[in-house]
Amino acid sequence: MEEDLKPKFIESLQRNNDQIREDRARTIGEDSELIYRRRVEDIELKIKRLEREQEGLIDISPLDKNSLTFADFQPEAFVQKDIELSLTIRNLNIQLEVSTKRFEYLFGKKF
Repeated sequence: MEEDLKPKFIESLQRNNDQIREDRARTIGEDSELIYRRRVEDIELKIKRLEREQEGLIDISPLDKNSLTFADFQPEAFVQKDIELSLTIRNLNIQLEVSTKRFEYLFGKKF
């Protein structure tokens, strides 16, 4: 049974430069791809959350179903926040487009 065991340590020491480079390249590539993918997914998540927040801004429902008074709606604050969210979402969409194309270029995979 001991004859079936392979001395991994010795085999590792005997690898040639090409094998070592290939192993290192694979490891670096896998790590980079995973981190890049996560960053792109984080951008997607930020966009979705900000779009939900922006949609929530237009919910100016009355305080309750019998009331005709709206909650403390402040038009100036609404406009300012809506514009800020719109610009942030636009910038994130640009980041998403650029990073997705770059991911596909770098790793040869569709995102």
